[in-house]
Amino acid sequence: MKQLNVLLVTYSFPPSGGVGVLRVASLARYLPAERIRLDVLTARNASAVGSDPSLLKEIPPEVNIHRSLTLDLPFGIKKGIKRLITGNRPAGKADSPGVSGKPGFLKRVLQDILLPDPQVTWFPLLTRAACRIVRERSIDLVLITAPPFSNLLLVKKLRKEFPRLTVVVDFRDEWLSTSIGLFGFSRSERARRVARNVEASAVINATAVVAVTEAARREIRNRYPLEPDDKFQLLPNGFDSTRLHRSALSQKPRPSGKIVVTHVGTVYATTDPTELIEALQTLPSEAKSRFQLRFIGHIEEPRFRDALLQLGKMVELKGFLPQHEALAAMNESDYALLISHDPLNVAAKFYDYIGSGKPILATVNPNGEVRRMLEELRAGWWVGSGDVAGIRQLFIEVASRSDALLASYRPDLGKMALYEREILAQHYARLLHSIAGKQCVRSSPASLAQPV
Repeated sequence: MKQLNVLLVTYSFPPSGGVGVLRVASLARYLPAERIRLDVLTARNASAVGSDPSLLKEIPPEVNIHRSLTLDLPFGIKKGIKRLITGNRPAGKADSPGVSGKPGFLKRVLQDILLPDPQVTWFPLLTRAACRIVRERSIDLVLITAPPFSNLLLVKKLRKEFPRLTVVVDFRDEWLSTSIGLFGFSRSERARRVARNVEASAVINATAVVAVTEAARREIRNRYPLEPDDKFQLLPNGFDSTRLHRSALSQKPRPSGKIVVTHVGTVYATTDPTELIEALQTLPSEAKSRFQLRFIGHIEEPRFRDALLQLGKMVELKGFLPQHEALAAMNESDYALLISHDPLNVAAKFYDYIGSGKPILATVNPNGEVRRMLEELRAGWWVGSGDVAGIRQLFIEVASRSDALLASYRPDLGKMALYEREILAQHYARLLHSIAGKQCVRSSPASLAQPV
């Protein structure tokens, strides 16, 4: 198999931390072993929830990392601006001009400029750097990952500059049906119109489109019926077995008598814990005293933090931790806690949960992709995210450590093993080689499609 020269474009990359970097970090870690010479283009000063230098140590030295500056704001400042745009504000703060009532001047300006998302400020420097690297490094294929979805603007620029170049778009989240409504920076009609246009241009100009769930692949594919079906591919997220210690559901209680349940990842609109908190507050006092809930990760809105703190000694808010520390805490837990209101996307932490072997207690969209995967992998128990009574009953059963509950945990370890990141990276490498090979056949001057 011929060596393939690939440029991976990603806004966030180690030492930036958070679940958003794990997919690209694993590709950078494993693709070089698959006849791929990899260059990575990322933002030097990316806005990130935290730092995790340990992830950078795992990247092979032969991976060439290019870092360009971005005008994006630091994480904390950007979150404050987002509260201004969306109308959310810290608890106890009074309304201010531009937050309630008629939109203020600043709010209107930000809504009109920072589209499709605040990371669009990286785009001018990103474009120049990407074109330079394609020329200097004889790049065969550019793999662009999103979010941030402003990265998709690069597809049209590359198609215009390099008509024969193979360009693959990797959607870590589905955008137009779910993400823009759940955690979009701006939710105005203009923002939605810009998003539709940016995605359409990217999909039409791309050689291939990759999604991380079958539901998301179908959703994106159905929006573009004139595009060939084989343009839309599936490559799910996964877990890294080198960082996890698989364990079975223990039937022996801890000496402390506590049942430790751990949630890893950001708490934001799509993981809103409101119904879970309501259910836990109504537990019988004996059951409530059994649980120790740990939340590891950034909490997006003050109202979520305030609500969680109402659980008192039952809850610990750990904040952001580097991945090895977060996974160590999960390895010490009895159960993994999963909250998802999203019908299409599957949070990256889901795969670390199944990789650890921890049984999952889930409150999910009953018609969503997470529920389907939970059942297929037999990875735990789920209740509809709005079913407060059902959530309460699930935790009562867990507190009692009922024989029926313990006996019902029979995970499908064979299917779970298919989501190991090294295996998935091998599949991705074969897919990229195949896509690039087909593009070479199609790229005669007579067959080139006109850029949109």
